[in-house]
Amino acid sequence: MSEKQPEPTAEETTNQGDFVDQNDQGVDPFIDGGNQIASLQAERDDFRERWLRSQAELENYRKRAQKELDSERQYRSLPVVRDVLPALDSLRRALEMATKTKDADQLTKGVQMVVQQFEEALGRHAVVPIVAVGQPFDPNLHEAIQQAPSKDHPPMTVLMDVEKGYQMYDRVVRPTKVIVSVAPAE
Repeated sequence: MSEKQPEPTAEETTNQGDFVDQNDQGVDPFIDGGNQIASLQAERDDFRERWLRSQAELENYRKRAQKELDSERQYRSLPVVRDVLPALDSLRRALEMATKTKDADQLTKGVQMVVQQFEEALGRHAVVPIVAVGQPFDPNLHEAIQQAPSKDHPPMTVLMDVEKGYQMYDRVVRPTKVIVSVAPAE
């Protein structure tokens, strides 16, 4: 007994690669294909235009960011300058007063005030002096320029700072130039 197979539908014959005339469905493949090509070309052109616009916006952003970065680099020391200028003005006033009064004590006081203003200005920018005198010599913070024998201090102790050093946070701006103790000669 053999069973009879059902006839394939139009859809099944299309899947099997058989030709189905689309005119049976009322669609002309040449006219519809032309519209589809035009539609795809318009979509392609739209995407290309968007891509070009995005590229231009990205380039403008890069230029703007570079310009801002250059400006920031150019003016990054502006806050320090603003903090140092009052001390410079005070130093000029102290010199002016010294030429008028010829009083050395007043000049000394004026200069001490200016030094204090400079130290405060540097402190506002996290620049602090390195404490050296009485400390063990540390080559990361100190630069030994001389050795001096000392009975009162153990060897390699800082006896005097010749030029004050400074550090900003954990970075040395300038090491302190120091005189370091050595054991006295016997």
